[in-house]
This record gives sequence, structure tokens and C-alpha cells, in this order.
Amino acid sequence: MFENVKMPEGLNAETLEHLINPKNYGKIEDADGVGVALDEKTNEYVVFYTDLNAEGIENAKFATNGCQDTVVIGSMFTDMIIGNDLEYAQKAITKMHEKLGDLSPQQQVCADIVFTAYIASLQNIENKEKGEEEEMHVLKMKDSCESTQKEETGE
Repeated sequence: MFENVKMPEGLNAETLEHLINPKNYGKIEDADGVGVALDEKTNEYVVFYTDLNAEGIENAKFATNGCQDTVVIGSMFTDMIIGNDLEYAQKAITKMHEKLGDLSPQQQVCADIVFTAYIASLQNIENKEKGEEEEMHVLKMKDSCESTQKEETGE
């Protein structure tokens, strides 16, 4: 769609497509795993829903109250892992870093909150398999968008 458009520096056609038309945004009812990554300083969060089948990830969706970078990364990452096995999904985190290129510290936190929510969803699945009654698994972020914003603006 955007192949013939001159992109601003740091933006490619795939990223722009996910920005304009985010994929896999929303909720999976009765998901196998639900994970939440929470930035306690800003109250930003990502909820990640994962459904598995015998081959791997059957479906994945996410929801966030975060910024557009978080939405783009969530859209790209879910698109990348659906239909693949869990081993591929682990490698997809590294592939996403390569695909995204040099990120600002704030964008890195946006990426990490998506990946952390995904990992939390897998932990939720594992906990349920052990017999634990857990609606969702929550992981708190070590780094915050707030602290990276201050670093970037010099506050």
C-alpha cells in the first residue's frame, strides 16, 4: 500500500501499515493464557491474550492503554507469531528488535512491555496447567516510559 511513498526517516512501509491498521487488537474470550505487563509509574499496561493448539500459537491479541508505538509493536509482534510454534515466538522477540532497528529508550520500553505481557501470558498457561486458579498473570516492568521520557527531554 505504501511502497511508492517516501517514508520519513526511521519509518518503513510495514510500520506505517501497522500504525494505520493495527492487527490483532482486542480480546480473546476464554484465552488459554492472559498476561499483563504493568508500568506502575505511568499505569501504562499491555494485556496479551494467547491461544495455543498442538502446533503452537493459534491466536494472539493484545490491548493497551499505551502510546502508538506500543500499538504498532503489539500489532507487528502478534502478526509475526500467530501460526508459529513457541520456539519461533521466542526468536520473534529478537527478530522484532532487528526489524525495528534503533529505538529510542522510550520506544524500547514500549517494545519490552509488549514482550513482557506475552511472556506473562505463557506463565499464566503454565500456572493453570499446574492447577493454579489464576485469571491472569501480571508482571511489573523494571523500566518506565516516565523515566525514559525524562532522560530524552533532559528533565
